[in-house]
Amino acid sequence: MSLGYAEKLSYREDIGNVGMSELFDPPHILQAKIEELAKFIEESKHLVAFTGAGISTSCGIPDFRGPTGIWTLQRQGKPLPKADMPFHRAMPGLTHMALAELEKAGILKFIISQNIDGLHLRSGIPREKLAELHGNSFREICSSCGKEYVRDFEVETIGMKETGRHCSDLNCGGKLKDTVLDWEDALPPKEMIPAEKHCKMADLIICLGTSLQITPACNLPLKSVRGGGKLVIINLQPTPKDKKAALLIHAQVDKVIAGVMQFLNYKIPPFVRVDCIQVSLSYPSKKKRYAKWKLRISSIHGNKAALPFIKSVEASFPDRPRVKSAFLTDQPFKLQRETLRSKPFRVFLKLNFGNGCDCSSVELDYPIDFQDSTEYFEHGKGNVIESLRNRALEDATCGHISPIQRKQMSDSKGTYTEYAIVTSLVRHEYMASEPKALISNGTIEKRGIESIEVEAEDLGKRMKLES
Repeated sequence: MSLGYAEKLSYREDIGNVGMSELFDPPHILQAKIEELAKFIEESKHLVAFTGAGISTSCGIPDFRGPTGIWTLQRQGKPLPKADMPFHRAMPGLTHMALAELEKAGILKFIISQNIDGLHLRSGIPREKLAELHGNSFREICSSCGKEYVRDFEVETIGMKETGRHCSDLNCGGKLKDTVLDWEDALPPKEMIPAEKHCKMADLIICLGTSLQITPACNLPLKSVRGGGKLVIINLQPTPKDKKAALLIHAQVDKVIAGVMQFLNYKIPPFVRVDCIQVSLSYPSKKKRYAKWKLRISSIHGNKAALPFIKSVEASFPDRPRVKSAFLTDQPFKLQRETLRSKPFRVFLKLNFGNGCDCSSVELDYPIDFQDSTEYFEHGKGNVIESLRNRALEDATCGHISPIQRKQMSDSKGTYTEYAIVTSLVRHEYMASEPKALISNGTIEKRGIESIEVEAEDLGKRMKLES
């Protein structure tokens, strides 16, 4: 969980049990439970997942109540844990991607999450199949029309406060608010209503990595039990709902889900992180011999929004060696020069990435032409991102970049171009067609998770997940 989020919460004395000892099922019992869970999933007609902080610890995000959880350490008067990477760079883990695959296959009908890390959305879960009960640190909502905006930076406030930004809908322009709840905030009906509906419909609810202590969210899974559905709890610590569970598993969530997916013969898809930037060029309309122009590299979410994954920009001019190069470190990245108007040229941009990206930089050749002969285009953001993901998976590398659209500025002379960039690639892969086979290449590229082994004596399987 974001350490900043924990610090922004208002003070509360009673936060429930924290720091309880962790329990681990013996390997042979764990394997039997994994197979039983897999059979439950095979037989289910309406599967719902209910997720907590425990599914994101392997993504480098600390939990709250574990032995080294945020609230545990706070109660003990100890320093807070250090995050493995910036919160905005946390990426979906094995369990997130497995759930996304089950949803895509039509098996998983709905996800109810107590997490505010936004990783279910990043994994590819459709918004209409997800209830984020406590909000999303990367999502804003218009207080007038209800339009949602998912950002690549952490929204600055919590408690459903105004963020200082406005709705981009020309017919609205309403004030945007954050979506993350503080202690006393009621659960939003937009999230709660579909969550209750799917819990009542569910014949199987799997609770993953949650202590089931925060009300009223923790009572939602019981709506399935009252209707005859099965409740499965996967958590390292005891929960108040354990006696209601048809199956109780004490193990790391990733370990359990990896075993379930292999038993079901489903492949866990890789995650490809694609980030976007905007490059704008403005110049005076008067056609003098020389043009004073400005180049700006900024967020697609507005000029005042952060561009958190880029730490610096280097600019050079291979066609104009006399034009001074630049090294930009302050956001928004701005470059201003004066050059001869009659000859088009190129600006060579090297975008240097910050911590949490899997590649150090990407290079962009940006053309400048003052002759109003610039070609405008719209390739479709979804199409461009899908193409980039396929290229990244085919090459097994990140750093691919492609333009999304180029448009003319409405308020001045110039253009702006949006680009999509592959900044990270994480695999969680095994041979789905051969359930007893080892994981592909013997490894899974995984951030923030220690080496774990799943001993499967009955099937003779042995999987090894390595960070």
